[in-house]
Amino acid sequence: MATDLRQAISLGEYAPGDRLPIEAELAKRYGVSRTTVRSALRQLEANSLVRTQHGVGTFVADSPAVRAGLERLDSITDSIRASGRAAGMVYRSRTVRSLLPDEAAKMGLSAESTALELRRSILADGEVVAYSYDLMPMSLLPEDMSPEELDGSIFTFLRERLDIIPERAVAEVHAVASQHIGWGPEAAYNSLYVLLDQLHYGTDRLLIYSRTYFIEGRYAFTIVRSR
Repeated sequence: MATDLRQAISLGEYAPGDRLPIEAELAKRYGVSRTTVRSALRQLEANSLVRTQHGVGTFVADSPAVRAGLERLDSITDSIRASGRAAGMVYRSRTVRSLLPDEAAKMGLSAESTALELRRSILADGEVVAYSYDLMPMSLLPEDMSPEELDGSIFTFLRERLDIIPERAVAEVHAVASQHIGWGPEAAYNSLYVLLDQLHYGTDRLLIYSRTYFIEGRYAFTIVRSR
């Protein structure tokens, strides 16, 4: 049922600000219990697709919190600020580890290579909009650097600490449905993501391999195409 309602919203059957039918009507339409209806609406609300006003009804939410163009190589924090939101992030972990075989192959590094793995929650106006898993080759980092020094935008760290500016990225975009992405209490309510799987390069070397899972409904991507 949640999938059908999500599709109806995406197709414009219900526009931003429209009130959805009441629970009893939805239950009758989909042939389910009102408990199932409430569960579906909670899932849509967790994905910021609807908002519920108790005693009034459930309404289709406004546009996603953040919009970004895939044609520009900006940091996530920059794109959040460009949308008029306050950017933030919380680091869950910083771990130096050996690369897995598939990671080494993806990054074009030897199987013996090590990397600094970063796990971050990305926030816009205090709301989690994405979870990011990032790998930085240890060969890129100063030997005396503590992983704790990384405490904000990775692009800012590269620019201010290492005097490196990412120049290009090779990205793949995937739709992902999973209950095992993210952390924290809000993660249990999200299962649909847009995965941006990308390699960031400087002038002559790989800088970062990032897998960033953007929560559906909270972050929207656009692509400008021309002939």
